[in-house]
Amino acid sequence: MDLLAQAEGTGRTLTMVLFLLTVAVTIVISIWGHRYTRTATDFHSGGRSFSAWQNGFAIASDYMSAASFLGIAGTIALFGYDGFLYSIGFLVAWLVALLLVAEMLRNTGRFTMADVLSFRMRQRPVRTAAAVSTLSVSIFYLLAQMVGAGALIALLLGIKEGETYLGMDAETAKIAGIVLVGLIMTLYVALGGMKGNTWVQIFQAMVLVGGAAVLTLMVLGQYGFNVSDLLGDAATASGQGAAFLEPGLRYGVEVPGDAVQTMWNKLDLVSLGLALVLGTAGLPHVLIRFYTVPDARVARRSINWGIGLIGAFYLMTLVLGFGAAAIVGVEAITAQNPAGNTAAPQLAEVVGGEVGGSTLGAVMLAVIASAAFAAILSTVSGLVIASSSSLAHDLYNSVIRHGKATEREEVGVAKLASIGIGIVAIVLAIFAQNLNVAFLVGLAFAVAASANLPTLLLSLFWKRFNTSGALWGIYGGLVASLALVVFSPVFSGTETSLLGEGVDIAWFPMSNPGLVSIPLGLICAVVGTLMSDESRPDRFATLQVRALTGAGSERAAEH
Repeated sequence: MDLLAQAEGTGRTLTMVLFLLTVAVTIVISIWGHRYTRTATDFHSGGRSFSAWQNGFAIASDYMSAASFLGIAGTIALFGYDGFLYSIGFLVAWLVALLLVAEMLRNTGRFTMADVLSFRMRQRPVRTAAAVSTLSVSIFYLLAQMVGAGALIALLLGIKEGETYLGMDAETAKIAGIVLVGLIMTLYVALGGMKGNTWVQIFQAMVLVGGAAVLTLMVLGQYGFNVSDLLGDAATASGQGAAFLEPGLRYGVEVPGDAVQTMWNKLDLVSLGLALVLGTAGLPHVLIRFYTVPDARVARRSINWGIGLIGAFYLMTLVLGFGAAAIVGVEAITAQNPAGNTAAPQLAEVVGGEVGGSTLGAVMLAVIASAAFAAILSTVSGLVIASSSSLAHDLYNSVIRHGKATEREEVGVAKLASIGIGIVAIVLAIFAQNLNVAFLVGLAFAVAASANLPTLLLSLFWKRFNTSGALWGIYGGLVASLALVVFSPVFSGTETSLLGEGVDIAWFPMSNPGLVSIPLGLICAVVGTLMSDESRPDRFATLQVRALTGAGSERAAEH
C-alpha cells in the first residue's frame, strides 16, 4: 500500500508539473503576442500575417479540442462504431468550408462574419443579429471544452470516490477545473489577441498530435499492430459482441415493437450528420481564421493543411477509442466519468503501466492529460476571441458607436467582453458536467448550420437577398435550433439531461435538432427576403467582384 500510495503521489506531482509547464509556455506565448498587438487588425486577425501551414495548424487546433480528443474517443469506447460518426462528419465538413466559404469570405470581410452579411444590407440590425448568433454558437462550444476540463481535473489529481486532494473531492475538483480554464482563457485573450492565440494553437496542435501518435503506437504495439485483434478484444470487452463493431448502439437504435421510436432514432442520426457536415462553415471561430492570412489563396491552402492534420488525428481517435474499450474496459471508464470523457487519459495510464510499470503509466497520463488541457485552453481562447471580436467590432463599434469608435476603444471593449463571456461559460459549464462533450459540440454545429450558414451562402450567391431575409434567417434558425434543444431529451427528462429526470418538458423526440432547424433557417431567410422590397443589385455586383478577386477587400466592411 505504501508503494502504491507513493506511485500515486509521484503521478500526481508529475501531472501537475507538466500541466503547469504547459500553461506557463502558453502564457509566455500570449505575452509575446501582446508585444505585437497594437491595432484592431492585430487583435482581431493577427495582422493577416500567418502562412498557410501556420493557419492550417491553428485550424486543426480548433478542431482537435476536448470534443475530438476526449468526446470522440469516449463515445467510441462506449458505443463502438457509432462514435466514429463524429470523426467522419467533422472531416467531411471541411469540404463545404473549402469549396463554398473560405476564399469568398476572406475576400469580402475584415474581422467577422457580419462584415460579409452586412455589406449590401442595413448595418445595424444585421450586425446585431450576427453578434447574437455568434455568442450562442460560441457558448455551446465553450461548454464542451470546459466540461472536458472539469472531467480531466479529477482524473489528473487521481481523486477517487470518497477521497480528497488538497481539500477537494472529485466534484469540487471538476468545478475548480472549469473555473481555472475560464480564468486562463480570459488571460490569453487579454494578453495575446489573435496573434498570441494562433501561436498557442500551433503549439497545442503539435503537442496533441505528438502525444496522440505516441499513445496510438503504444496501443497498436500491445496487439502486434494487428488492428483486427484490437477490434475483436474491444468487442468482447464491451459486452456487446459483434454489435459493438456495427451501427446502432448509440444512433439509429432499433426498438423492438416500437416502429415510431425506431424511426425517430434513425432520423436523429441523419439530423446529427447533417449538422456536423454543414455546421463547420458557420462556426464563428472557424470563419475568423480565414481573415488571419494575407489572401484567399493562402486561406485555401491553409484548409488543405488543416484537413491533412485533422484526418490523421481522427484515424488515431479510432485506435484510442477501441483501445480504451479493450484495455481499460467500459465499467472503469464510466466509473470515472459517465459520459466517457476520460477514456483517452485512462487508456494512457493503463497502457503506460503495462509497458513500463506505474512510473511510465503516470508519465503517459500526465503527457496525454496535459496535451488535452492544451487543446482545451487554445480552443476556448479562440472561441472567446471570436465572440469578443463580434461584440466589439459588430455590436459596439458598428451598432452603438455608428462606426466611430477608435481602434483603442474597440480592442478595450473586446477585452472586457472576454471577461463577461468567460463568467457566463463558467456558470453554465458547472451545470452541464454530465453531458458528453462531443454531443455538446454537435449542438453548437446545429445552431451554426441553422442560423449562420444559410444567411452566409444566400448573401454571397443570391442577388435578391436583403436585410429582412438575413434577420429572418439568423433569428429563425437560432430560435428554432435552441427551442428544439430546450424541448428535447438533452434538456430534461433523462438521467444525463441538463435538468435531470425530475423535470420533464421534452416533447421533441430527437436529441439533435438539425434535421428540422436547418431547413427552417433556410425557409425563414427566403420568406423574409420575399416579404421585403429592398434590393441593392449594385452592391451585390460589387460583392461578387470582391468575393472572386479580392479587390477592395480591406474596405469591404467600411462602406
